[in-house]
Amino acid sequence: MESEGGVLLPLFDEHPMMPWNDLRRGECCGRYESQSDGYYCKLCVFFVHKKCGNNELSQFIDHPSHPNHTLQLRHDKGGNICDLCGWKIAKLCYRCQMCDFDLDLHCAKYPPPDVIDNFETHPHKLTLVKEPILFNCSAKCGKASVGLTYKCDECDVAFHVDCVWHPATDHPTEVNHPYHSLHPLKLLTGPPPDYSDGKCRLCGTEIDKELFYNCSSCNFTLDMPCVLNPPQKSLVDPKVHDHQLTLLPRLDSFTCNACGLKGDRSPYACFDCGFMIHQDCLGLPRVININRHDHRVSRTSVLGDAAMNSVCGVCRKKVDWTCGGFYCKRCPGYVFHSKCATRNDVWNGKELEGVPEEEEGTKPYVVIDENTIQHFSHKEHYLRRIHGNGVLYENNKRCSACIHPIGLQSFYGCMDCHFSLHQKCAECPKKKRHVLHNERLTLVTNKDLEVFSCDACYRRSNGFMYKDGGKEFDVLCGSISEPFLHPSHPHHPLYYIPTEEVEICNGCKNSKEDYVLRCIEDDCRFVLCFKCATLPQVVKHRVDDHPLSLCYGEEEEASGKYWCDICERETNPKEWFYTCKDQRASLHTECVLGDSAGLMPRSIAEIWCKSFEVELNNSVTRPFCKGPCKDRCKYPIYFKLLGRISETYLCSVSCTYWFR
Repeated sequence: MESEGGVLLPLFDEHPMMPWNDLRRGECCGRYESQSDGYYCKLCVFFVHKKCGNNELSQFIDHPSHPNHTLQLRHDKGGNICDLCGWKIAKLCYRCQMCDFDLDLHCAKYPPPDVIDNFETHPHKLTLVKEPILFNCSAKCGKASVGLTYKCDECDVAFHVDCVWHPATDHPTEVNHPYHSLHPLKLLTGPPPDYSDGKCRLCGTEIDKELFYNCSSCNFTLDMPCVLNPPQKSLVDPKVHDHQLTLLPRLDSFTCNACGLKGDRSPYACFDCGFMIHQDCLGLPRVININRHDHRVSRTSVLGDAAMNSVCGVCRKKVDWTCGGFYCKRCPGYVFHSKCATRNDVWNGKELEGVPEEEEGTKPYVVIDENTIQHFSHKEHYLRRIHGNGVLYENNKRCSACIHPIGLQSFYGCMDCHFSLHQKCAECPKKKRHVLHNERLTLVTNKDLEVFSCDACYRRSNGFMYKDGGKEFDVLCGSISEPFLHPSHPHHPLYYIPTEEVEICNGCKNSKEDYVLRCIEDDCRFVLCFKCATLPQVVKHRVDDHPLSLCYGEEEEASGKYWCDICERETNPKEWFYTCKDQRASLHTECVLGDSAGLMPRSIAEIWCKSFEVELNNSVTRPFCKGPCKDRCKYPIYFKLLGRISETYLCSVSCTYWFR
């Protein structure tokens, strides 16, 4: 059905679909087709073959593969396979509910004949058995299956339907291909031959159970997209290279001049200057934003001697200055490998060449005089700078951005109200990029004190947040950038470099953190999770009159046992802890800070759909927790459950779970 925005195919997709010619697999039947005309939804990235979506689908069919019952057209919820061919069902299928029998659209349209000849596989005629049975396929795949099968009446052998039969309307059994003119390529199914490397000669894609073409004499294998739509033999693109490039369809080791990485097959090569490039590097973008840098970066065909001693800004490994890559025009020597800059966890996929760059103000305040600013989060009053003297601990003042006490640090305080900001928090830019998100984040002041969970450290907070869409970081984690310097590891900077290795945080000894910062020096295995990286260096607790300092664990084994004065349990001297001025105490970091240090005292917090008032339990006559902790309350923050006649106090966020 035609519409103004395209073709409506409600059986397949809710959006109008545009006429399209594409050699990708059809989501309608899960197969490649020689004639690839169809319909495409850009919103859903969904392609339907024209012959599958031409409104000829009947609601009910009688099919020779299941003669006892009528089959009904149904939407597949995912995970089912066709009982005839064994392929995964893509979108729609015909189903017999009574027999739990499913048939994909391809098999429904091209039913296999009752008797076939396939003398290349077996010397006798094969008969279709229309009842599901358990069998071992005697074709090359050799797999055991339960389903419909072709059997030989003279021999005790059975075959998968798609191992011995291919409809003539689908693909020819032999093709002459422009990149292999010596011999015709033969159509095969199932696993690739043992003598091959299991990959397409042109594109390097792994060959699986898809149909593919192979020449056994030359060990030459092509997948269906490269058979149906082979890459150009030669091309001229000034954005890629100044000269004509020609495809070399051969197995050959080379170094790609665009990305600097090794290749093993079918590059495009320049016969004038020896330039070689991966096929997938032809489409590298020209100008992009990446999450490691606040400026745009541009691609160049040769990084040049300015990058001779530089390392990649993503993986921190040395770059080959004779190859191409990305570089920042504003920051000399700041370069990136092409493959690193275009990784899915680094680049948002947007090409910015020709798109004007919008210069947005990121400075968070206006300078009034030497000691006075007007911050964007508190425009109604001026903030005056108060220098920390390193002695007097400001415990009653809390930073509205990070919620931590002002402590010994310099801060900006409002001259007309109680609003305060650490000097470091006041300088946080209004917009910035972050290693854990591909889009630029915006600093949100969170004036309603909405409780959120930081996506880097998972702590709850109601302070400022760096936000984009559903991604939220507290201002401490959101301010982390590379290189990250931490006093626990003063000799080397730390970087966020994802890896599949299980790594243990040097602070909390936790091995289950999703995101960690690591030292990249070869002989150093130092790792720090975002939570430990943002712990306050100096805190105040009612257990001691003096401020407590963060200690990074004892380097040598302690001679005696360490005990926490708050919970009165043993501490591990190898883990981080807080200690007092005379270093006679070793207090668990979780006992000193609790799990609610990111919540502003006297604010109203919505947790587990209940309203709580956040209170400091720093008095001698503090009330008892009514949660599961009860007699061993140790946290410096309390939650007063609102809406009750009697006062109910809980010592931590975890306790509030019991009062949902």
